[in-house]
Amino acid sequence: MRTLAAAPWSAKIGLLIIVLNLLAALLASWLAPYGQGDLGGDVWAPFTTDHLLGTDQLGRDLLSRLLFGARLTIGIALATTLVSFTIGIALGFTAAVVGGWLDQLLSRTVDALMAIPTLIFALLVLTVLGTSIPVLILVIAILDSTRVFRLARSLAVNIAAQDFVEVARLRGERLPWILARELLPNALPTLVAEFGLRFCFVFLFIAALSFLGLGVQPPNADWGGMVRENAQAINFGLSAPLIPAAAIAVLTIAVNLVVDWFLAQRHRAAGGGR
Repeated sequence: MRTLAAAPWSAKIGLLIIVLNLLAALLASWLAPYGQGDLGGDVWAPFTTDHLLGTDQLGRDLLSRLLFGARLTIGIALATTLVSFTIGIALGFTAAVVGGWLDQLLSRTVDALMAIPTLIFALLVLTVLGTSIPVLILVIAILDSTRVFRLARSLAVNIAAQDFVEVARLRGERLPWILARELLPNALPTLVAEFGLRFCFVFLFIAALSFLGLGVQPPNADWGGMVRENAQAINFGLSAPLIPAAAIAVLTIAVNLVVDWFLAQRHRAAGGGR
């Protein structure tokens, strides 16, 4: 709490925005004045007391759609990032500790996947397998885990060379114990910072897929899909597509502000330790 109190205003504002978005996602069913599919107004109606943010291209309340969209957009991005980190850290640590042919096999496989443009590969796979939420999470998580693998392996190679890891091996500790008790705690600060950055990438990637029609499918609300559905309103000088676009931008900036502060804290701590 003392560290948080000493944080700059940018980090405090970022944390506040993140908390508000999480609360909106968790409490959408209670906060939303209408259901996400309810038709309750004119098409692209302006701001009124009944519709605080106006309505969309079908006359649905934009505030309600935005709240329900937060649940799906943030929830899918968070789940995808957690899955990608689980895969990437487990394989990266294992490759660094075991080495040999396993390290070469995993590293060359990751290199091959990273050589393919992510968006094109995702579009191809989702077109073939469909765009259900489990498929969406798994495909993006596998693609994103390649970046996590490279970072986790790089960290683990340096940590595995330390004496305490060698002592654990000489004691006869098994590989899962070494990964969880020796490598992970020492790599955790860097991985936490990377988690925030990868969450932003996944969050924007899911929004881009939804904008292209291969992300979350109607009638479910998500922010990228809301931008696409209301894009034509720009021709009439209306703000309907700008509201979900602003929500995407604000949350992304907020996460980056918190990550910047966290990295600065680590840098100062490392300097003080020396």
